[in-house]
Amino acid sequence: MLKTRIIPTLLYRDFGLVKGIGFDAKRAIGSPLQAIKVYELRDVDELVFLDVRASIEGRGPDFALIDDLADECFMPFTAGGGVRTVDDVRGLLRVGADKVSINSALIERPGLVSEAAGQFGSQCIVASIDTRTRADGVTTVWTHAGTVDTGLDPEELAQRVEQEGAGEILLTSADADGTLAGYDLHTLARVSAAVRVPVIASGGAGRPEDFVAALDAGASAVAAAAMFHFTEQTPLEARRHIGAAGYPIRT
Repeated sequence: MLKTRIIPTLLYRDFGLVKGIGFDAKRAIGSPLQAIKVYELRDVDELVFLDVRASIEGRGPDFALIDDLADECFMPFTAGGGVRTVDDVRGLLRVGADKVSINSALIERPGLVSEAAGQFGSQCIVASIDTRTRADGVTTVWTHAGTVDTGLDPEELAQRVEQEGAGEILLTSADADGTLAGYDLHTLARVSAAVRVPVIASGGAGRPEDFVAALDAGASAVAAAAMFHFTEQTPLEARRHIGAAGYPIRT
């Protein structure tokens, strides 16, 4: 059985790392290089690095920045933000990313996942799906850092990208993001049950119990940002809690 992964998420904007609530990422929290070194010491399983303004501003990935960060990162490293072409995927892998996260282009560039997975393998393609629940109670997929409602059902999109060759899905609730109040377990359970590839729960974790709840809902891995930035909770404590709940995890 695959071991559960604990994955800190690093959100980058212009000047450095940021974190907010509901994708309102304005609060500066330090440099990405410093954070990577801290997480190296804390022995986390993977890291996800996302440029949260790239798609909104119509920019591609910052290959030079990823190159610098990858040189200091000795754990599996996923990079995303502004990925729109196979050349973007190739460039990120070439400068040291182990996996590439594709978000807005899942909608805007049909066929990108299939082409990228065909050239580089499904294991390095992460389909990043962001969701919000509208006033009518319907949860839909949102792109461009949670600013554009596509009207798509996250379960249906997850099934499509799985068929196209995505190796795993990063499922983030924009509503829960940064709240420390727990994941959107309903949507997480729906999407996890609809696909066979691993689903990473993201958005809302505030304590180790939230990780266990996500795993109970069907997630294969758990991601967090604010929990590790703004509370005293550590990856080691989370790992112990997950293990005590009976889930396989690296000790």
